[in-house]
Amino acid sequence: MQPQQLRLLSRQLVRQLGMLDCYCGSFKLTPAQAHALIELEQSPCTVNQMAQKLNIDKSNASRTLAILLNQGLVQTTVNPDDKRSQLSQLTPTGQQTLTALHQQLNQHMQNILDQMECDEVNQLESSLYRYCRSISAAENQQGFTLRTITPEDNPSVAAVIRRVSSEYGLTADKGYGVADPTLDSMYQVYADKKNHYWVIEKDHRILGGGGVASLAGSDNLCELQKMYFLPQLRGKGLARMLAVKALNFARKQGYSGCYLETTENLKEAVALYQSLGFVTVPHALGDTGHDACEVRMLKTF
Repeated sequence: MQPQQLRLLSRQLVRQLGMLDCYCGSFKLTPAQAHALIELEQSPCTVNQMAQKLNIDKSNASRTLAILLNQGLVQTTVNPDDKRSQLSQLTPTGQQTLTALHQQLNQHMQNILDQMECDEVNQLESSLYRYCRSISAAENQQGFTLRTITPEDNPSVAAVIRRVSSEYGLTADKGYGVADPTLDSMYQVYADKKNHYWVIEKDHRILGGGGVASLAGSDNLCELQKMYFLPQLRGKGLARMLAVKALNFARKQGYSGCYLETTENLKEAVALYQSLGFVTVPHALGDTGHDACEVRMLKTF
């Protein structure tokens, strides 16, 4: 899918769901007002909190809550944690209105779901969840750059690998990747056209990297290698973005699948690989030389 195709489908979705209308359903509530009521159903909010939840500026959040207050759908109390601000919460009328809105919109959604087979519904749920996660990740990744490794990056990449390995107790004497003799020459290792290594940097400082290369001892598998990230990168979806880029590269190179070895110590990494469709295999594939890595995973293309 190309960006313009995703934009087109997103526009169609927004229009067909009536998100460009002045009101939600048959209720005299704008989309922003309806979303504010839904958030207040979860918990009371300050203006700043509402702005953050709805991803709008403070003035819009303040205006939205003021209108709901005038309509008797919301009431305010002094914020016990900060007496300079107020907490907005639903009134009984607001809760009744929201309950009716939920019922109407849920029925509308059910009418849509009734057009789809069970497997399609499950796929839709998974895809929409990933779409929303990707939107958030893209916002969190502002200021970070993903690029191909250069010869000048060798010392920084080796330093990242050694630091992260030390953090997780992956010492050289135990046979982990940090013991590889090529650690200080990563650019040269991935110079072959069927191999590639990427780094992630911010403010000209390399904070992580990962690559893909032909799996030694295998005819048509590649291996996801040297995925190491400093704490500053974690939780922003950058590891997933790099892994996706590596997998797309591997497909274009004609590999039939991608193999990796890791350890249970790297719980976040294992969860990431599972989310990308890697499955655990009982025996090691190829000849990686990393006998200490007890978790072996494969994704076929």
